[in-house]
Amino acid sequence: MAGGKQTPRQKMINLMYLVFISMLALNMSKEVLSAFGRMNTSMEENTAATSERSQALLADLNTKAGEAPEKFKEPKEKAEKLSNATKSFSEFMTKLKADMQGSVEDATDYQTMDNADYVDNELFAGEGLAERGKEFVKQMDDYRNSVLSVLGDSESMKKIADDVKKRFSTAEVENRDGKMVSYMDYNFKGFPLVASITNVTKLESDAKNTEAEIISALLSGELNEQVSMKNYSTLLQTPKSAYYQGETFNGEIVLGRTDASTKPSKVELTLDGRKLKETDYELDGGKVKLKVGAGNPGDHKIEGKLIFVQDGDSLEVPVSNTFATISKPNAAVISADKMNVVYRGVTNPMTISIPGIPNNRVRASAPGLKPVSGSRYAMNPGTGREVTITARGTLPDGAPISTSSKFRIKDIPRPTGTLRGEDGSLKMSRKNLEIATVGAKLFDFDFDLNLRVSQFDFKVSGQPTVTVRGSRLNAKAKSALKRAKRGSSVQVMNIKASIAGNSSYRLKKISPVVIELTN
Repeated sequence: MAGGKQTPRQKMINLMYLVFISMLALNMSKEVLSAFGRMNTSMEENTAATSERSQALLADLNTKAGEAPEKFKEPKEKAEKLSNATKSFSEFMTKLKADMQGSVEDATDYQTMDNADYVDNELFAGEGLAERGKEFVKQMDDYRNSVLSVLGDSESMKKIADDVKKRFSTAEVENRDGKMVSYMDYNFKGFPLVASITNVTKLESDAKNTEAEIISALLSGELNEQVSMKNYSTLLQTPKSAYYQGETFNGEIVLGRTDASTKPSKVELTLDGRKLKETDYELDGGKVKLKVGAGNPGDHKIEGKLIFVQDGDSLEVPVSNTFATISKPNAAVISADKMNVVYRGVTNPMTISIPGIPNNRVRASAPGLKPVSGSRYAMNPGTGREVTITARGTLPDGAPISTSSKFRIKDIPRPTGTLRGEDGSLKMSRKNLEIATVGAKLFDFDFDLNLRVSQFDFKVSGQPTVTVRGSRLNAKAKSALKRAKRGSSVQVMNIKASIAGNSSYRLKKISPVVIELTN
């Protein structure tokens, strides 16, 4: 501007113009510094207000924990852990900010805080971090991890957790040149002092806001839990306990609270006029579980009241319900646990009982049937195609009951030969075939039987058959395999196997496996 063939007057005008632009830039810089200062002051005021709100929420949570510890104990413990973490983090940031402000003569004159020397010397050492810079990053990481541990894996806290990860992340950041730089370099290195002070204040503010947000969520979450529909179950109310065929059922479905907040402080109940003792019932959450005998056949009535304490006063809830006791049936129920047949060669589990008669008063008999415990029996059928199981019992009045049921007896189906767990026609390399295990399986069978192979024949096309004992190729079979050509057909046949634990049962002929050599 001031060079070239310009006149001295024009040169002077251009020089004055440059000075004017520089002065504007200087004023702009001072305005920016002042704006940072005003922002810092505003955030400090907001942080103080948020801190007071957090303390009020924490006091409210402590009060509720004292009134209902079973509900608010866990939220209170989480809030205290969060509060301690926030306090430790804020104390570090407050001390650092105080030291920053103490590096200038007037901590309120933001226009003089344009130098980056103090922050650069305090937090950085060469290309790395000074001890205080390292402690800064550690405080950020510790606080973030502490808050996330409080939040846990709760789906309702997921958004807060995501915000915490972003607010207090110390991961590398992409700068305006598209390069990845450290968190500290990106946010503090070379910045004016007032910008660094404001940045620290923002972190304090974020911590206090996070604390208030989480404590509020813990408190409201537990209050919402109390009125949540999952604390209710459906109950059926009927004017009478039994109905005749052809009648209109006029029952009503109502909601009942089942959580611990509805636990009565006192129970006064009677059954058919007889007062129930404490041993006749137990309190389970919001339920009163009765432990009384059903009594004689007919209708029975439970009456009385449940007493709750609400706001220091006793509140009585009347109880008036009926139930019916029916006569015990006189027919047995016999069923096979697997299907309507029993298999020879395996232990078939059976359930045999007579409704209304205790299991220890029921006797069942059949060839191969043995009691196990209670209503459970084990059936090992012998020869024949059918077996008849008879159950006998005695009613309380002494009348005998006898019921019989027939079951078909079937043999175990034909097993399938396998090689390396595969069946049918396979393609396999010579090396894999040498080390493969010959097996036998019962596909689509209701019992999981362990079949053990004891012998098989190994046939290579064009060579004599080799009989192998065991479930893997022996030396002779491997020798025959070495002489086989690529693409040759090899058969594993005449497989002999037995059921583990029942070697006396003769299985049906096991299907062979055919292998085509791939090399």
